Amino acid sequence: MSKSLPRLIEVQNLKKIYELGDNKVIALNRIDLTIDAGSYVAIMGPSGSGKTTFLDILGCLSRPTAGSYRYKGEEVHKFSEKRLAELRNHEIGFVFQNFNLLSRATALENVELPLIYDRVPRKERKQRAEESLSAVGLQDRMYHRPNELSGGQRQRVAIARALVNNPSTILADEPTGNLDTSSGESILELFDELHSKGHTIVMVTHERDVASRAQRIIHFRDGKVISDEWQK
Repeated sequence: MSKSLPRLIEVQNLKKIYELGDNKVIALNRIDLTIDAGSYVAIMGPSGSGKTTFLDILGCLSRPTAGSYRYKGEEVHKFSEKRLAELRNHEIGFVFQNFNLLSRATALENVELPLIYDRVPRKERKQRAEESLSAVGLQDRMYHRPNELSGGQRQRVAIARALVNNPSTILADEPTGNLDTSSGESILELFDELHSKGHTIVMVTHERDVASRAQRIIHFRDGKVISDEWQK
């Protein structure tokens, strides 16, 4: 991968410690990493290795205990809660293993949700949600609720929701973990397409064949980076 791409994410000496009663659990232990804009990165590691904690910090869902996190050169670890919420809503799209869809809402209403938080006018948010669902091939499922959709379709709704604000970065935590092989492959093909359009993708997975779609694979163990390999 070309090193001429602008740096998007930079973490230095990143630590995350959880206090459980009298015990302290070190989830991340002095992580130093940079991720360029437009790259496709897979993060692997066994359960408890710190990979999801790392993704949560990148997505501003958790703050580090120590160290720094910069996004587009800004010191995110110093942001107020309001500024963190703005960054989450405008720069970062989330895709989760369990979809995290509202069960009583239609696909369209689920995708509209970030726009409601952003106080986008009703007509505009409906149009943007429709466009986002069409972009993931669900133009004929907009008014279906999650229980009327397959697992693969539900994950596409989640991706459409992640894309509706046109974020720079997509963070995906085990996005194919609850899908059958065929549905998982279709989601990975969609990620390939999104990456080709310039989105930065950071994906946590425990499956080597899923990680092989990325340009770069970073392995975590015991809260540390143990390897960082470029594939293509």
